[in-house]
Amino acid sequence: MPKLTQLLPRYAKHKASGQAVVKFGGKLHYLGPYGSKKSKAKYQRLLGEWLTADRHPPANTHASGNLTVVELLARFMPFAKRHYRKHGEPTNEIENIKYAIRPLNALYGRTPIKDFGPLALKALQAHMIDQGLARTTINARIGIIRRVFRWGVGEELCPPSVIHGLNAVAGLQAGRSAARESQAVRPVADDVVDETVAHLPPVVADMVRLQRLLGCRPGEICDLRPCEIERTDEIWVYRPAAHKTEHHGRERLVFIGPKAQEILLPYLLRDGESCCFSPRDSERKRKASLRAARQTRVQPSQIDRSKPRPLQGPGDAYTVDSYRRAIHRACALAFPVPDDLAASDHAAWQKAHQWHPNRLRHTAATAIRKRFGLEAAQVCLGHSQANVSQIYAERDQSLGLAVMREIG
Repeated sequence: MPKLTQLLPRYAKHKASGQAVVKFGGKLHYLGPYGSKKSKAKYQRLLGEWLTADRHPPANTHASGNLTVVELLARFMPFAKRHYRKHGEPTNEIENIKYAIRPLNALYGRTPIKDFGPLALKALQAHMIDQGLARTTINARIGIIRRVFRWGVGEELCPPSVIHGLNAVAGLQAGRSAARESQAVRPVADDVVDETVAHLPPVVADMVRLQRLLGCRPGEICDLRPCEIERTDEIWVYRPAAHKTEHHGRERLVFIGPKAQEILLPYLLRDGESCCFSPRDSERKRKASLRAARQTRVQPSQIDRSKPRPLQGPGDAYTVDSYRRAIHRACALAFPVPDDLAASDHAAWQKAHQWHPNRLRHTAATAIRKRFGLEAAQVCLGHSQANVSQIYAERDQSLGLAVMREIG
């Protein structure tokens, strides 16, 4: 088998015409008189465009929009996998893109880009509605599709008129389409959290208590490391090395007060680069508590039942998914399904009595806004705009009640 090479297309002479040529994708491009400065400059320009386009033929050969949608997607995905990364790992946006372009590829994959217009985009909206997707999800996926074509315009793969037409399609509005409405994320009540915490492992219970006080994101709790905490002042400052808006050049600060410091302090007595909350530590504590509660004598064969080379074991750090699953397991124990409930309603009961860790952020934001105002909630949550904080912080209805009690 011949050895694969990464050679660049060669500046060559076309003997019949005497012109300089270069071949991209099996097609010759004439550059002008061989050896001239003009031909060499054009060669460098085409070579740069070819490298920028991931070794595809120069983009201006497709500027008429003769590419099909599936060819555009094939060019876009390598870019997306390089672009949407943090610290060498792909972000969740890659999965969002895959879900968004799946119906686009299925319905319009063979359609030329120049023929994909507003009516086609509206047809995709209707298709997503028929699939039962929520209105906000549909709007987000339509936005991703627009992003794909906007990228195509920037790469000269499709005419600018295409994205102008797609921008004319308005997003679905609440109550004005057949799309179902998703339920807004609400704060979780303190008594519900306390009931759940009673059934959590000690390490996860401390994670929940800490997040409820700080109002940070679940990922920021899972990735918390001692080296990222400044403890020089009375109020500690946590500066996450990775956070949601770091690619915008923004700094994230999480302020840690006395109550949170008391929870966190035992977890700082470890290597500065390791995560404070470890599933391995949690499992070790769980086994120790079971051993302490044992009533019968431990047999020699029961001293250590761990496998010498387990295929999968507790990791060094929690992920957002493992953190959420631990909370859901505790919810099932804290709020068991009633015996008299029909079997068909079990899933609905469990869903209604489950909560996910991001709701703790809403709980903290609501409490901060109620006591200190919207700007304080914006600072503590790390939002650049106050209107984003309003999504997380519920309005204090007691203020409206007090006003109406006086003037109503």
